[in-house]
Amino acid sequence: MAVCEICGKRPQVGNNVSFSQKKTKRQFLPNIQKTKVFRDGRLVSIQACAKCIKTLNKDVKLR
Repeated sequence: MAVCEICGKRPQVGNNVSFSQKKTKRQFLPNIQKTKVFRDGRLVSIQACAKCIKTLNKDVKLR
């Protein structure tokens, strides 16, 4: 399952609503990406949402 290791963001549940107002279940998936960051002096691979990656300090994140 897609879960952000930083903020804990996970899939949410909602409804598709058609023009006739019929409702069917759907999932909203977070934009989870694999990235590498320095933690305690080591390079660690994590899964984080795009918003968390964007807000990481540029000195900490490694491309």
